[in-house]
Amino acid sequence: MSGDTTGFAVGIRFRPAGKIYDFDPGPLVLARDDRVLVETERGAALGTVVVAGRPRPPGRSLQRVIKKADPRDLAREDQNAQRERQAYRIALEVVREGIGLVKLVKAESAFDGSKVVFFVNADEKADLRTLARDLAERLAMRVEVKQIGARDETKVTGGMGPCGRELCCSSWLQEFQPVSVKMAKEQGLSLNPAKLAGMCGRLKCCLRYEFQTYVELRRGLPKVGARVSSVKGDGTIVRQNVLRQTVVLRRADDQVEVEATLDDLVAPRAEP
Repeated sequence: MSGDTTGFAVGIRFRPAGKIYDFDPGPLVLARDDRVLVETERGAALGTVVVAGRPRPPGRSLQRVIKKADPRDLAREDQNAQRERQAYRIALEVVREGIGLVKLVKAESAFDGSKVVFFVNADEKADLRTLARDLAERLAMRVEVKQIGARDETKVTGGMGPCGRELCCSSWLQEFQPVSVKMAKEQGLSLNPAKLAGMCGRLKCCLRYEFQTYVELRRGLPKVGARVSSVKGDGTIVRQNVLRQTVVLRRADDQVEVEATLDDLVAPRAEP
């Protein structure tokens, strides 16, 4: 059921570090961390309120919060968790029988128990339709098989990063953003693939975090190769210290490298 387009919305999350969706609370008074039953396009689902009240997006009709979760709803959630573990074990047996290279990541039961969704990471040769049919026969219920990428797999399984903290994707990062080698270059990082790759085998998401700051700080520094005049002598820029906002220049007269601040620079020398 959809509500009107006035008033406030509540932000609800269905899994840790998952995307936050807006719902219409109707007459319910909800607080952060309340467990609620909501209506979605795929049926009823149990979620957690993470934003108790915020302005409703203009012009949008939102799905309604059905009610606050009661003990029966929470008991059903526990039953679904048991169903998911059992379905996962059965799916592992089916996968091991061989239908191509398939890595079973997670089993997720619908709240009403009407079906189970399996998330897999599979190669192109894997016949996922056959897998779905075999699983449906073994489980005697509706089954859906969804293929996910390496990043989504890591988000689901979780783990510790080389920084010693829980992975960003599984602890707080809601959506993946594009990451490129250019971001590593801009920050002066080693282009060693082993150091740039995260647990998923892709470029680390954290390469984005300080990228824009480096871009902005670098704008105020003379480029490497530029000829400059400074109180420490005239020469050519050979390195930039972006965070310190200094440059290292090689003096033209004695080839000695000296570090200079922006205040030390007099003016760029024109190219001959």
